[in-house]
Amino acid sequence: MKPLTEREIRSAFVNCSKGEAKRMNVPHDLAERPWDDLDFFGWRDPQAPDRAYLVAEIDGEVQGLSLRSSNAASWQTRRSMCSMCVTTHTGGVSLLVAPKAGKAGKQGDSVGAYMCSDLACSLYVRGKKDAGSGSRVHETLTLEEKVERTRTNVAAFFAKVTA
Repeated sequence: MKPLTEREIRSAFVNCSKGEAKRMNVPHDLAERPWDDLDFFGWRDPQAPDRAYLVAEIDGEVQGLSLRSSNAASWQTRRSMCSMCVTTHTGGVSLLVAPKAGKAGKQGDSVGAYMCSDLACSLYVRGKKDAGSGSRVHETLTLEEKVERTRTNVAAFFAKVTA
């Protein structure tokens, strides 16, 4: 993923108002992020831990999603699998819910997916971050195929939110 500026990030959101995008807490260390290893940029709001954000390039356009953690999933300590990168964690997967874009979202429609709680899927897939023993299911896919699967899963989630 190409490095993004705070302005690009704030203007990318498709499922929240401009005011909400303006008020969100964007990380200040954007220059230090490993952009070459990221298939998407995700982060949790340190001042509101139930809020998370996901920014990705979808069909050549940078798009962002505002997410909320489901309270029901926060207590789980069993082993769960991220639906984006297929990494398993003990207590490290959260149900993240995105309001749908447009009128549907304003009426309360949303889409959820189980994702790595720290949104570091790209780093887990590449082996740059370790989720512990047994976190990677043995697969015959190449690294490139795993990366492509993650990108495809993220794009499919965005498509559900923007449909």
